[in-house]
Amino acid sequence: MVQELIDLKQSIVEGRYQDALDIVDELKGMSKQAILRNIESYLMRLLIHLIKNQVEKRLTNSWAASISDSIIQIKKLNLKDNKKSYYSVSHSYEVQLRRKLQTIKI
Repeated sequence: MVQELIDLKQSIVEGRYQDALDIVDELKGMSKQAILRNIESYLMRLLIHLIKNQVEKRLTNSWAASISDSIIQIKKLNLKDNKKSYYSVSHSYEVQLRRKLQTIKI
């Protein structure tokens, strides 16, 4: 990402504004992917604790805290800066979870 910022500055200094806009779009895409990866990580943590809860028929304080924290973090990460739209809608969570479940051997 540092190289992209250097290229962005150079494009602006040289008056290559279309190149600068392309770099900004690329940076926005990289940022969105990082946010979606973080959401996926919290979804996995949430899923693991929910599965443990169902299998063991109990809920420890630490599991409850982890489940609660995962939900809070997902909501916080998913809300865009404009506070009106989301990076990922709830039906795509289901798709992400199904994809992850296929890779996990239970």
